[in-house]
Amino acid sequence: MGILQRFSDIMRSNVNAVLDKCEDPAKMVDQTLLDLRRDLAEVKKETASVMATEKNAKRLVDDCQASIKKYETAARHALSASSEADARTLLAKKQELESQLPGLQTNYDAASANASKLREMHDKLVRDIESLEGRKAAVKAKVATAKAQQRANKAVAGMSSAASVSAFERMEAKANQMLDAAEAEAELNKKTDTADDLAQKYAAGGASVDDELARMKQEMGLD
Repeated sequence: MGILQRFSDIMRSNVNAVLDKCEDPAKMVDQTLLDLRRDLAEVKKETASVMATEKNAKRLVDDCQASIKKYETAARHALSASSEADARTLLAKKQELESQLPGLQTNYDAASANASKLREMHDKLVRDIESLEGRKAAVKAKVATAKAQQRANKAVAGMSSAASVSAFERMEAKANQMLDAAEAEAELNKKTDTADDLAQKYAAGGASVDDELARMKQEMGLD
């Protein structure tokens, strides 16, 4: 039975195992339900077919057993009527049916076992779907809460006071560095007194310097 091989994993699985494999439970829970419903529809169809086979196999067994009993009863009646030839014919038919009965019984047993397994699969799928339906809203709510918490965590981390103070201190240090560089450049740009500067400085006051120099010589007796 291909259906039994195909759905053998259903009997070993459960809803929790399915959800554990999902990266996004909120998104995958709907897909899981869709897959389970599709499986259920196929299992239900196949189960109905196997159950029909089981019923037919059971009917063949019952008919064969009834025929065996019928021919045995008829053979007894033939013997009671002193018709041994007829009894022999009836018993031959009875034995022919008795040789067929084990095969019919084997077919029925196999069909019954298959139908039982498929009914079990069907019932388990129904339970899994009902369980998921009942938990779907809770699963989605938990995922939404988790995502909101993650966004909040990222926002809080981005607005960290320590990070803000550190950034301000770096900007303050950069400003101080720029100010120091500007002052150093201004210091370097200052001009020193050169010979030309001195000549220009004393050009305007040359006469007063000569007068002062003559006065100093006179006071010092150097004339």
